Amino acid sequence: MSPTRKTARRAGALYLLSAAAAGVPLLYVPSALIVSGNASATAHNILASEIVFRACMVSELTGAILFVFLVRTLYRLLNGVDTKYASLMVTLVLISVPITCLNVLNDVAALTLLHGATFLSAFDTAQRDSLAMLFLGLHGDGITIASIFNGLWLVPFGILVMRSGFLPRILGILLIADGCALVTVSFTALLLPGYLDVVNRVAIIPELGELWMMAWLLIKGVREQPLPVAAAVS
Repeated sequence: MSPTRKTARRAGALYLLSAAAAGVPLLYVPSALIVSGNASATAHNILASEIVFRACMVSELTGAILFVFLVRTLYRLLNGVDTKYASLMVTLVLISVPITCLNVLNDVAALTLLHGATFLSAFDTAQRDSLAMLFLGLHGDGITIASIFNGLWLVPFGILVMRSGFLPRILGILLIADGCALVTVSFTALLLPGYLDVVNRVAIIPELGELWMMAWLLIKGVREQPLPVAAAVS
């Protein structure tokens, strides 16, 4: 197996692990633990499943860390295509990762409130539960902000894939469409939240672009005999 193909397969594996680690808590916590509009029920769910809630925090951080190694591997794979776009890709990811990591502090704050530490004795249980709900909501807003950069990095990534010669151009187009969809959804959530459901329904198809890229890297890798620019990378 050529070095370039090995790098592509490694990128696919890191892509899958990062997506799983970051995605599971983002799907599980809102659906299984948070009860919209009911701070007391949410507090009960989180305290009853505290170890799961904590595991979700660790999983989200793990996903962010793996994301750094993913983009490093992609840089090795695609730097020879266009250094400018490869550097931009890395920069946008390295902006999103600290946002994601710091965002976990909102979950830590919520858990601290629910445990009712001594310094929180001025607040009764209902007030602490409401404040915890506030921080859980801020965590969701932090995800929205991080998603802006999680969408933007897909644009230079997609351009690099299109120009590479050793990856299908259609995958690059799908990545750019995915990135545009993520950015649109994020700004809609911030500017026009009343239209978010409509935009989400429209964006759900283009947001699958990364899944196609991930699957291709894992299953196919790259062409055995890449174009000269690919050979330079290896």
